[in-house]
Amino acid sequence: MSADPHEGRLEWERDGRDWPNRAYSRLVSVGGLRWHVQRAGCGPELLLLHGTGAATHSWRVLLPLLARHFTVIAPDLPGHGFTAAPMPGGQSLTGMANAVAGLLDHLGCRPALAVGHSAGAAILVRMSLDRLIAPRALVSLNGALLPLPGLPGLVFPPLARVLSRFTAVPKLFARHAANGPLVRQLIADTGSTLDAQGQALYARLARSPAHVAGALGMMADWDLWQLERDLPRLLLPLLLVTGANDRTLRPGDAARISALVAHARTVRLPRLGHLAHEEQPRLAAALLVRAARSLRLLGPRAAPRASGKLPVVPGAWH
Repeated sequence: MSADPHEGRLEWERDGRDWPNRAYSRLVSVGGLRWHVQRAGCGPELLLLHGTGAATHSWRVLLPLLARHFTVIAPDLPGHGFTAAPMPGGQSLTGMANAVAGLLDHLGCRPALAVGHSAGAAILVRMSLDRLIAPRALVSLNGALLPLPGLPGLVFPPLARVLSRFTAVPKLFARHAANGPLVRQLIADTGSTLDAQGQALYARLARSPAHVAGALGMMADWDLWQLERDLPRLLLPLLLVTGANDRTLRPGDAARISALVAHARTVRLPRLGHLAHEEQPRLAAALLVRAARSLRLLGPRAAPRASGKLPVVPGAWH
């Protein structure tokens, strides 16, 4: 039996009562979907796209920091969080790119800077290649831009497609997630350490069969082989921010991407994992503000303070 993408979905008035940055949230209907979007701040428009299995809570500390400098737009992706699931096929990379483009058109948003975490970065690259957005630059936070190597890359997508067809799989995962240790282990496996609020919010999402089905459906429909082939056509500046302790992506991915993209630069964050922007949001905010300055999107105002030494964004990035 095919999984029902609406079964066990999150309800905004119930599950979103204490959602991070709720004051900036709105629900809009675009392209046959009801979207949850957060919008805050003023200044150049900056788009934030979260990764698979996450939602806008991923930016809970980072978004207000960035809103001091930018107009920040952050949606829940289709099938994730409080955004409805699309029709079959709508969670492919191209489907997601087109859906987000439709949302941006509805909002009248033309991002000057686009920032994506993990799979969110892949969506932004696809959108840029397909001329759905034209930012001054892209920022990839531990971006999942390349397919898994060898046998896993051949086996995992078909396996995800099979699993996504059965209602019992999301329900079973959500039932196990209700106990807590499963979600804590999944977070630990990324190489990141989150506070209690971060863990609780991921657990809330994982207890929703609809959200789990959305994440699984996204992985099932993902095609990064074509994206890898198209990467040399990306002419925008691309900043690759990588956590040195990322256990989700291969350590050499950033170097491989840099070899494919003409205007790519890499910033490595010591001791941080796949969720680096959640572990050290002030550091991530300072990096993005400094990057925006290098692109002359912002003036010489003070950036958010970051603990420790701030990695250098190359001055010739643009």
